[in-house]
Amino acid sequence: MSADPLLRLDAIRVGYPSPGGGMNVVVDGLSLDLEPGAIGCLLGASGCGKTTVLRAIAGFEPLLAGQVQLLGEVIARAGAGLPPEKRRVGMMFQDYALFPHLDVEANVAFGLNRVPRGERGERVREMLELVGLGRSAGAFPHELSGGQQQRVALARALAPGPALLLLDEPFSNLDIDTRQRLAGELRELLKAAGTTVLMVTHDQSEAFAMADRIGVMERGRILQWDSAQALYRRPVDRFVADFIGRGSLVPATALGLAGSGDVLLRPESLACDPAGGIRGVLVAVGFRGPHHVASVRLAGGQVVEVDLCDEHAGPVGSEIGLRLVDAPLAFPGAGPD
Repeated sequence: MSADPLLRLDAIRVGYPSPGGGMNVVVDGLSLDLEPGAIGCLLGASGCGKTTVLRAIAGFEPLLAGQVQLLGEVIARAGAGLPPEKRRVGMMFQDYALFPHLDVEANVAFGLNRVPRGERGERVREMLELVGLGRSAGAFPHELSGGQQQRVALARALAPGPALLLLDEPFSNLDIDTRQRLAGELRELLKAAGTTVLMVTHDQSEAFAMADRIGVMERGRILQWDSAQALYRRPVDRFVADFIGRGSLVPATALGLAGSGDVLLRPESLACDPAGGIRGVLVAVGFRGPHHVASVRLAGGQVVEVDLCDEHAGPVGSEIGLRLVDAPLAFPGAGPD
């Protein structure tokens, strides 16, 4: 039997007054459950409402409908809610919000004003050891790298012992190489601490590296709340299929398949085969690590990506034969123009 969720969002609705009157609804009927110790992620483009969800959980935005439960207690509902400081929710902001005039130790201790003075120092040392900065207690933020500043912000957020930690685009201020390295490290730190986390990002690679469960969002709703593998292999609709990973939605008839709908083709869905029944023309070829990736224009004009072995990486403009590796995922009906 699975554990009761630590966090439950039940059809929450959040919005802002419009200048001309009425309400601009940003989050509409959004629900999710997050188990204790799990890392969840809301993934979507800018403006889809993902950060607004975090702000509503933290108590910075009121609910128009629905409710938020934490540890079985309703902490927010329409027209009512606990103040932020009583919700046992920690939040790490995009810019880390470190105090430049305070050293690392003082930054981490800042949120511990309610902890007895005698226990404060030990808690700070414990958090700095957890994030690997035990020897940097006396350093100032400007003396640290971006990754180290992120660790200080994480230690400060974890120090009060929140039941839930919210991360708002935690890697947005870092270069891409540092992001990829720190995503795995941050996941290990959070798992070691047993922390339950809900983060938001627009970056799929960050979501895949960090999260146990990912919610793909569009226009204030979660379209699918699932594991990374399920989102990639079993998207529930066209939007998720097109949004997650590399791939193309192609009419079934373009592949010689029966049916009027579209099928999802990932680069690994097709294999090079000179005798293959699917014919195309190479329009671009690039080298990525151990293999080439080609863009192939099919007879119907659709362009798909295919992973190529070196022996099949011919010149641009040459014809190529392809075959399906396995049965592709089908979406009945016609897609958008």
